[in-house]
Amino acid sequence: MHESLADTVIELEIRIAYQDRTVAALDEIVRQLHARVDTLEAALRELRQSSAAAPPIGPANEPPPHY
Repeated sequence: MHESLADTVIELEIRIAYQDRTVAALDEIVRQLHARVDTLEAALRELRQSSAAAPPIGPANEPPPHY
């Protein structure tokens, strides 16, 4: 029975080691994606500010001259 218990403990330790490695890899991916999201949000804010400050292109409700 001790042999079986020892084998079970070893198997559990191996599984935990693989899970720890997977969690660390996923954590790194989440950190990278978070940094990309932050960058994209900053770029979006800049675009919104620049488009709000830009003069309008032309009359909004008038049809084009070719009508």
